[in-house]
Amino acid sequence: MAALWAVSGLRPRPGPASPWSLPPPPRPAKSSLWCSRTESELRVLDMAASAVATAASKGNGGGGGRSGPSEGSSARKKKFPGPLATAYLVIYNVVMTAGWLVIAVGLVRAYLAKGSYHSLYYSIEKPLKFFQTGALLEILHCAIGIVPSSVVLTSFQVMSRVFLIWAVTHSVKEVQTEDSVLLFVTAWTITEIIRYSFYTFSLLNHLPYLIKWARYTLFIVLYPMGVSGELLTIYAALPFVRQAGLYSISLPNKYNFSFDYYAFLILIMISYIPLFPQLYFHMIHQRRKVLSHTEEHKKFE
Repeated sequence: MAALWAVSGLRPRPGPASPWSLPPPPRPAKSSLWCSRTESELRVLDMAASAVATAASKGNGGGGGRSGPSEGSSARKKKFPGPLATAYLVIYNVVMTAGWLVIAVGLVRAYLAKGSYHSLYYSIEKPLKFFQTGALLEILHCAIGIVPSSVVLTSFQVMSRVFLIWAVTHSVKEVQTEDSVLLFVTAWTITEIIRYSFYTFSLLNHLPYLIKWARYTLFIVLYPMGVSGELLTIYAALPFVRQAGLYSISLPNKYNFSFDYYAFLILIMISYIPLFPQLYFHMIHQRRKVLSHTEEHKKFE
């Protein structure tokens, strides 16, 4: 009968109490320990739910979709270098700015002395190799965390230039007299003077608007100029690389491995096709964002 009542969900009408029926045992009162534990668990659940909701709203950004690496890094709290790291970075950027200024002065002096822009590479060869190779320290800065930049992206940017200096221009002597070398050297020199000055003043919290404007504007001309010089230099080196078999490994050998440096240089040239538009239009987007933000800030001031 009790089972039928339980299935039907109805309760029997209370009848007269039997004299032989025992009173129901008293229900144990909730202890204060149990109450406090339940309340604490509820508070924890409420805090967890609010944290999840907050994280979801920040992660979606109000627009849904997955955030990219740059968005994820900007959502995190920015970490600024300590006083020692800041002092070191200021010194590094000042030295690099001075180094590229030396290269610029060397180019101008050589041009005034010769009266021609041909074969100016020899006048700045040593400082160019030294300071461009010194940029390898920037990869270390990213790796140890004193600069909040991508190690992979920085490595790609720095190593591509170091490769062009040592593995192409230095290794293939015949291309050193090409005008294309002066083309990318001039573009690099102006770009690096502006870039390292930008970093120096940013670390000192006194960034002039002119340097910021130059940083996000002159690349419109300098970037295609540098890429054109790099591609033309690699193209000019191809016949000499093929003729001399430079850095190539042919079969058979004990390692059972072959490498064609000529084909490798062609692949590098092809890689410029998809990479250049992406990086160029990314900089265009950054220019609009940074300079428009600066103009709005000036209006409010």
